[in-house]
Amino acid sequence: MTKQTFIKGTIILVLAGLIVKVLGFINRIMLARIIGAEGLGLYQMAVPTLILIISLATFGLNVSVSKLVAEADARGESGKVRSILQISLVIVSILSLIFTAVMTIGASIISRYFLTDERAFYPLIAIAPIVPLVAVSSVLRGYFQGKQNMVPTASSQVVEQIVRMFTVIILASWLMPRGVEYAAAGAMVGVVIGEGCGMLSLLLQFRRQRLPRIFQQRSLSETLERNRGTFRSLLDISVPVTTSRIVSSLTFFIEPIIVAQSLMIAGISASAATSFYGQLAGMAIPLLIFPTFITYSLSVSLVPAVAKAAAQKNDQLIHRRIYQSIRLALVISAPCAALLYVFAEPLASLLYHDEKVGHFLKLMAPYSIFLYFQAPLQAALQGLDYAGVAMRNTIIGALLKTAAIFLLASRPEFGFDGVVLSVNISILSVTLLHFFSLSKVTGFTVEIKDLLKVIVSVVLASYAALHMTRHWSHVMELWQAILLGTGLALIVYALLLVWLKVLGKQDVERIPWIGPALAHFLSKR
Repeated sequence: MTKQTFIKGTIILVLAGLIVKVLGFINRIMLARIIGAEGLGLYQMAVPTLILIISLATFGLNVSVSKLVAEADARGESGKVRSILQISLVIVSILSLIFTAVMTIGASIISRYFLTDERAFYPLIAIAPIVPLVAVSSVLRGYFQGKQNMVPTASSQVVEQIVRMFTVIILASWLMPRGVEYAAAGAMVGVVIGEGCGMLSLLLQFRRQRLPRIFQQRSLSETLERNRGTFRSLLDISVPVTTSRIVSSLTFFIEPIIVAQSLMIAGISASAATSFYGQLAGMAIPLLIFPTFITYSLSVSLVPAVAKAAAQKNDQLIHRRIYQSIRLALVISAPCAALLYVFAEPLASLLYHDEKVGHFLKLMAPYSIFLYFQAPLQAALQGLDYAGVAMRNTIIGALLKTAAIFLLASRPEFGFDGVVLSVNISILSVTLLHFFSLSKVTGFTVEIKDLLKVIVSVVLASYAALHMTRHWSHVMELWQAILLGTGLALIVYALLLVWLKVLGKQDVERIPWIGPALAHFLSKR
């Protein structure tokens, strides 16, 4: 098996995540043109139910398998690795069968009484078979991540997205003449096929591993009995992770209700509240969270890296891994937050033809940098056996957001902005709680010198982007000016980071494919 260093593995996941994000964005545009807003609405109606079911079926095992495999690998316990795979596959098999049945049997009730559109029954039924595929894939990805081999995870995600692009469009187009509900169901079947191909990719790469047979001729009760300790270890991590995801799903469900009721108290009509929530949740927030695929990649790599260092009782390496992840998150997320702030109104006008979205985006952009830190901080806590602490922080953030929405949005002087400020309060509180918890556990602190250097670089690059975009917008289309301005800003930012010695030769060398050549060029300068 080919292992990667922490940084190289992260970059591989980032590149794969970027490909998946771009292809997914293109896929969504094409699907919307084929099935229209009504068909896309039916498609989206099934998504919250699916997310909740998958959270329950996978049971957070991707995180716990990754951590426990990394620890066992550090101690050279191949038998323990086999035990982890055995019990985790048994768990997801049982859970996925149960929740697939629940989703299939309950599709009629969910569509009729909860989603208030009986046509949502077809997408719900069509997507149900994905549950066992996602569940098994989560265990296999956790295994590879624990072995610090990020290539299978990255390649399977790309395979899944490429297959999904073709199958979703083909099936939706084929079934559209029958009605939008059948087209939406066809799109869901395409998603299932894509996930199946992604899992097949993982299985083919898993077969190359030199592991003894995972399952021998034993009964289920005997398998559980022999792996009782492993079962408890998996639960210690999976229960808090799953609870955090369920809380997030419930908050996602309750939030629009609280927003509508609070704005009504402030004297805002129901139709205006609905339009606002569409602007916030459907337009502004997707732009805000777009860069999170980068910090998600960091968190995936960080869990096994920190767990392995902890198993080796190497405190220095733990600090180094956390420092590397926070430093990389800062270097990447700072320009994302700055560019979202600088180009908030132009982006909203170009993408949505709605200036109000730009206002909401501008209010949230400065806080987005804290959002981008959440995933690596949470991953570090999970890797150090403090998943329960991370769960507690997430619950506190969800409660604070709900309370803040009611207190602020119900006041006429705040109104819509009160909801936006409540989102910012939640982001800030969870990130700070994660940071203080990690600092208490490990003694980790932020390097103020690096922070100031990044801030200076971001401010100068953002000024260059804004100034040149305004200049170029007089001689070309606005979207062209924004692209050129963004490109210029990133070049200026990278040069400043090198000049201020935030990035060194070793950092550049870790970039796959082009890194060594760039590092050689820098050394000659």
